[in-house]
Amino acid sequence: MPPFAALRDRPIPDQEPLRKARTGFRTRIAIDAAQARYDEPLVDLRPHGIAGENFYFSDRNPPYWRRIDGAVAELKARRSVADKLAAVNARLRTEGVELFVHDAWRPRAVQAYFHDVWTPAELRRRDPSLTGDALMREVERYWAAPTDDPAYPAPHSTGAACDLTVRFIGGAPLWMGSIFDDATPLAHRDRFERADTAVAFSDEEARANRRLLHWVMTEEGFAGHPDEWWHFSWGDQLWAALSGAKAAVYGLAA
Repeated sequence: MPPFAALRDRPIPDQEPLRKARTGFRTRIAIDAAQARYDEPLVDLRPHGIAGENFYFSDRNPPYWRRIDGAVAELKARRSVADKLAAVNARLRTEGVELFVHDAWRPRAVQAYFHDVWTPAELRRRDPSLTGDALMREVERYWAAPTDDPAYPAPHSTGAACDLTVRFIGGAPLWMGSIFDDATPLAHRDRFERADTAVAFSDEEARANRRLLHWVMTEEGFAGHPDEWWHFSWGDQLWAALSGAKAAVYGLAA
C-alpha cells in the first residue's frame, strides 16, 4: 500500500475561490507588527532534520540549468515555520517519505530576475500576444513583484513561504505531474482533479501525490498557493488571505 493512502484518495478542493482570495492580497492584508512572532529570526532548515537544496543556487535546476545571480546556498525560514515543517516531516517519515525543500527565504535579486526578466520573456516566447497588463498578470500568477516596502513584501522575502515536494527518504521525489517552477497551468494545484485530465497512470499518480502533499501541509496550518502545487506558507500575507486570518504574522525578514 502506498504511503498515506487515505490522503492520496482525498480530493483537493476547487481552488477557484482561493484564486479570487489571492487577488490583491498584498494591499488588502495588514501585517501585525505588534504580535510576538513578528521579529522571529530566520533559522536554517537542515538542523531541523529537513532535507533540501536551494534550487536557484544549483545548476541542476531545469528549466534554467544554471545558478541564478544572487542566489544563496542556505534554506532559511522563520523559526515557527521551521518547527511546523519539522512536524510535517516527522509525520511523513513514519511511512518512508519526507519533505524536500527547493526554496524558502529568497533574496530580492532572485525575485527581481524572475519577475522582471526571465518569466516575462519566457511567457512571451510561448505566446507573443501576451503584452502589457495581461503579461504582467500572468507573470504575477507565479512570481510576486519584488519590493523593499515593509508593508507589501513578496511572500518569499518574509521567511514564511517555502517551495517543496515529497520524496522517498534519502531517495527520489514522488511524481507530481510537472517540474518545479513550471509557470503554466500544469502546475495548478487542482490540475488533475478534473475528470478529463487525470486519464493516464502518470496523471493519476501525480494527482495522488499532490493530494498527499496538500493535506499533510494544510493539516499543519499551511496555506497552499492555488496555482503552484509546491508553494506553501504560514504567517505571511498570502497565508492570511487564503486562510481567512485577520492579519499576517511576518513582514520582511531581516
